[in-house]
Order: sequence, then C-alpha cells, then structure tokens
Amino acid sequence: MKKIGSSTLEVSGLNLGGNTFGWTASEAESHAVLDAYADAGGNFIDTADVYSEWKPGNSGGESESIIGSWLQRRGNRKDVIIATKVSKLSKRPGLGAANIAAAVDESLKRLKSDYIDLYYAHADDPETPLEETLTAFDQVVKAGKVRYIAASNYSQERLAEALSISKSHGLVSYIGLQPHFNLLEQGEFPVEYRDFCAANNVGVMPYYGVARGFLTGKYQPGISVDSARAGGVEKYCNSRGWKTLEIIKDLAQRHGVSYAAISLAWLRAQTSITAPIASARIVSQLPDLMQTPTLSSEEIATLTLAGSEEAAV
Repeated sequence: MKKIGSSTLEVSGLNLGGNTFGWTASEAESHAVLDAYADAGGNFIDTADVYSEWKPGNSGGESESIIGSWLQRRGNRKDVIIATKVSKLSKRPGLGAANIAAAVDESLKRLKSDYIDLYYAHADDPETPLEETLTAFDQVVKAGKVRYIAASNYSQERLAEALSISKSHGLVSYIGLQPHFNLLEQGEFPVEYRDFCAANNVGVMPYYGVARGFLTGKYQPGISVDSARAGGVEKYCNSRGWKTLEIIKDLAQRHGVSYAAISLAWLRAQTSITAPIASARIVSQLPDLMQTPTLSSEEIATLTLAGSEEAAV
C-alpha cells in the first residue's frame, strides 16, 4: 500500500481502470473483474463520468453505474478507494462551478455512494479561471461529497499555477495527477515534471500504463489482434516497439512474470509514481496485471533506453 501524495488515501499497486466497464465488458463481466481484483487485495478503482459515452447507445456514466451496483452488492464501500472525473461528458463539459456542482451529484448517484475519494479535473479547461474551478472543488470537499481532488492531463505549468492559487487562497489543493505515461510514451510525462510532482508531494497515477495493451505482448509482428484498441497501438508497431517487447520478454522470463507486470514495474520505479492504471476486460487478464516484480537499476535503465524516442532515431 502507498499513500497518494499528501493525502491519507492508501492504495494498492495497481489502479484498476474502469473504462472497459459498460464498453467492452458487460455488467456481469465487470463485476467479475471487480470481485477478482478486490479478492486479490486491490482497492483502487478509476473511472469517469464520460465512460463510456463513445459506445453507440450509451450516454455516459455506464462505468460509474456498474461500479455503483457492484459496491451495493458487495457492501464494501469503505474498503475501496473510488476515483472519478469531471469535464469530458458531453452534457457536463468543462470545469465551471455550476457544472462541477451538478456533475458531482450525478456521479454520486450513479456510484450509489455518499462520497467520492478522489475527484479529478479530467482535462484542463482554459476557458474557466482556475480560481473558479478550485473554489468549486473546495465547496464539494467541505460539503463532504469529495475527500480529495486531483488533476488529469494538466501541463506542469498549469498544475504549478493551480497549486499556487490553492495555497494563496486557502483552497483545497490537487494531491494527485493522472498523465498519459508509459514505457513507450516517456515524453508525455518528462523527468522534470516527475521531479516537480515529487517535490510538491503530488502522487501520480499514469494512464495507458501498458500502452493500450501493446506492452502486454499480445501484439507481435505479423499477428492480427481482434481488439477495440487495436487501432490505437499501430504507432507502436515499429522497430522501437518490437525491440522493447523483446527486452520485456527476456525480463519476464527471468522474473517469472508477465509482460504487463514488467511494464508496470518499470512505471512504479519512476519518480513520483503512486499506482499505474491498467484495465481488464475479463478476469483472466487480471493476474498478469497484479504481479509486482522488483526490477534492478540496470534492468530499469535498459528498458528506459529501449522505450525512449531516442531509440527510434
């Protein structure tokens, strides 16, 4: 277990992504994954109000509703840390005060919960002053609807500005960050930003931890994969990607774990990382994600070099 930044939230090493719930996973499949995750010691679930609005026939909130029905059936609300987000749902866009006030109540209703443990600004909203957003978050925290707030997809400059405003105005402050970051996307969350988060006690939960599934090893040269995310991994299907997978394969065999476990272990070894996010559509995918090998400094360096953009030059 590890605390998120300056908060009292103690979370397990894998932040289970809920984006598949109501999209590629049915309610029954989602509940089975959640059961298996909790039974294996996991306690940190990530979702958003927009999941999964993009699926034909959906309107958003499906993931939250599935998690809510699971919490109700399982009766374990106090045992899990629930993170959800606001600003990307088409009917609840942006980070204006009125939108946050309405969105949080709708998320709570779907989650069948009186509170949200970690509430993210899902994306920066340059049209809304940060002071307005942070004041709105401050109000929902004081109302007991939210325990802590965090930022997703914020630049270092905007996060620094937000932290400064919170401090100078006596408002609740972001204690976490969710950036796009993995072994093959190192430039999305550079070392300088990682150091900034560590210096400011901001916990980091990177999404796409296994690069949309590419780093699980199921994608190989000449093999066609039937997956809703297959189109998103095409940019990794090159010499850099295949070379990285070869190194991951060797390390996975050496440690007796999965490709995914090696990829997530590399993430956990990076400065400021609290718990990487990864999703499972079915229960059989979960064990590979739950393994937590410890990599040597040499192994970490080898992976860093192989996955870096410089390796493609």
